[in-house]
Amino acid sequence: MANVAVIGAQWGDEGKGKVVDWLASRAEIVVRFQGGHNAGHTLVVGDQTYKLSLLPSGLVRGKLGIIGNGVVLDPQALLDEIDRVAAQGLKVTPDTLRIAENTPLILPVHPALDRAREAARGAGAIGTTGRGIGPAYEDKVARRAIRLCDLAEPDTLSAKLDELLLHHNTLLRGLGAPEFAKDELLSLLNGWAPRLLPFAEAVWERLDEARRANARVLFEGAQAVMLDVDHGTYPFVTSSNTVAGSAAAGAGIGPDAIGTVLGIAKAYTTRVGSGPFPTELHDEVGRGLGDRGREFGTVTGRRRRCGWFDACMVRQAVKLGGIQGLALTKLDVLDGMPQLRVCTGYRIGGGEVVRRLPGAPGAQAAAEPVYEEMEGWSGSTRGARSYADLPATAVKYVRRIEELDEAPV
Repeated sequence: MANVAVIGAQWGDEGKGKVVDWLASRAEIVVRFQGGHNAGHTLVVGDQTYKLSLLPSGLVRGKLGIIGNGVVLDPQALLDEIDRVAAQGLKVTPDTLRIAENTPLILPVHPALDRAREAARGAGAIGTTGRGIGPAYEDKVARRAIRLCDLAEPDTLSAKLDELLLHHNTLLRGLGAPEFAKDELLSLLNGWAPRLLPFAEAVWERLDEARRANARVLFEGAQAVMLDVDHGTYPFVTSSNTVAGSAAAGAGIGPDAIGTVLGIAKAYTTRVGSGPFPTELHDEVGRGLGDRGREFGTVTGRRRRCGWFDACMVRQAVKLGGIQGLALTKLDVLDGMPQLRVCTGYRIGGGEVVRRLPGAPGAQAAAEPVYEEMEGWSGSTRGARSYADLPATAVKYVRRIEELDEAPV
């Protein structure tokens, strides 16, 4: 097994955790390279169910976990997660987890601003998780972020807090939300420092050593390609680059070290929050998919929107994400459905049919799916270990997805 990057090929929640867990048992290092605690992986190992948001999934398999500089890190969320898995018998120490010293931190001011802005948007809310991910990335780009390494320099920390609060308190004041006091945040940061700093290091050096030693590294993506801040359904996206190309910058390693890119896609489509969703079903079929697939967010608990498989969108994700193969999950949710549909293109505003989701929000919202009807299957796909174990029509469905998405399943 060479190095592998795992990314979502839809709007997230594709079942990346299960696939990453399987691959992690064959890797030596597992790296988170973007996102924050707004995404969750559910892992079932033996009789334990782990719900992870920041910790790399490989930790449950005894592998070294790395949180890269492309992640925005909520210190309290991380410490709470470490304590939670410790209660389940999984001890996380600086020997098993390393965090890039230049990782930007999420402070309480960030979710406060996140929620205040969503409230101000009213019906036009983006549908963020309210965990401060976007504001933290904004601070990073604006060069006012407080990073993990700053906790070791009291003078640096104090000066950077002044600049950060000048910006955020002005915004909070304008939105009619409570402001934050410097002493309160400084005390919080100083309290976190002794627990967090032992995990900090220049992880790019460790990854360079791993590369020269031919160690197998797994790069674990969060969210999915269609939530990418550049390439997704903007502005209804996350605040980071979710494509495999960001694994290099977000971990601190050259792009030639990424290796194979595996995309994860459900056999149907789901989405959480606002934004365009051409194949969404508002009927009993959509509700049935959600009920059978237990479509509720790991982090938010929100019910996911459900619809038919959008091969046009996944094909776009394959091209943008550099995906070389697809892992197709939850095929069994379609068991017993007599008729299935697959989206093969979009008709925009009643005009010509296109095979890509356009960039403009108005055109995205106006995209009407063009469907191909397929026969369903009455047998069960659960427990199948090979194509020979699948009903013939299920094999046909998978093969058609391969053809439309131009990537092997």
